[in-house]
Amino acid sequence: MFNNIQTNGADVLAKSLQYNSTLLSLGLSGNKIENRGAMHLASMLQVNNTLKELQLADCDLATQSVIAFAIMLKSNSSLHSVDISRPLLFSHQEEWAVHFSEMLVLNSSLVELHLGKMGMTDTGMERLTEGLLLNHSLRYLDLRCNRVTRDGLSLLAKVLKHNPTLEVIDLSSNRIEDEGAVYLSEAVAWPGCVLRELSVSSNNIRTEGLLSLAQAMKVNKTLSHIYIWGNHLEEPVCQAFGELMTSGRLPPEQTDVSAYEVDGQVFLAELTHSLRRHYYSTDSDGTDTSNHR
Repeated sequence: MFNNIQTNGADVLAKSLQYNSTLLSLGLSGNKIENRGAMHLASMLQVNNTLKELQLADCDLATQSVIAFAIMLKSNSSLHSVDISRPLLFSHQEEWAVHFSEMLVLNSSLVELHLGKMGMTDTGMERLTEGLLLNHSLRYLDLRCNRVTRDGLSLLAKVLKHNPTLEVIDLSSNRIEDEGAVYLSEAVAWPGCVLRELSVSSNNIRTEGLLSLAQAMKVNKTLSHIYIWGNHLEEPVCQAFGELMTSGRLPPEQTDVSAYEVDGQVFLAELTHSLRRHYYSTDSDGTDTSNHR
């Protein structure tokens, strides 16, 4: 990662990995391999059936290569974790979301998908959720730093009510606001929702939305980690989350806020805890593991 590997280097790696049967994880994030380098890797993954984890965040991928990875994942059954966050997408049509939606319908092996900083809007979310409704393998979905609003959250909430596998969702730095948080809370409180970890930090959520999330945690005991810093933490919110923590419902290491009291009033301070960046991992002996806390 971050080694100034460019297009030619990606080509060399792709050729060497085409028939490799031992390497399980490839992390190239931060190398400017660009569209052509990414296409070499996508072609390699049509043949390689050993690699389980691929990290290509901030690699200057373009629409063509992002779509190529979606097409590759329709038939690749070995990759469990893929990160293509922060590509360079100049089209406003969000064609990539259509292809990833189609991929999610067909793929039954992908556990973790990072789609941060894709410029995704509610339109892209609408496309993506069509595939998520029919997918039964994905457990970690990273949608941080996009442009999803309450309308996109209403669609994602429908997925969470019916999807039996999604356990971790990162929605930090979107625009869901109160209404989006309420949609999300309804899904969390829905019987059978399996969500375990959620980040909604920096989403311009105010009292109504944050209180609804706190209430949902009282109803659903499955959600164990929640991250809310960067929103409007007014006194009722501070009290509600303070109660969750003092009651033991929300352990301090499983959130990014801590409660303290001054002159009888409860406040929340920021903690350095955050949603884990990777969910799927591979042990040194090749055993697949999911890092449940």
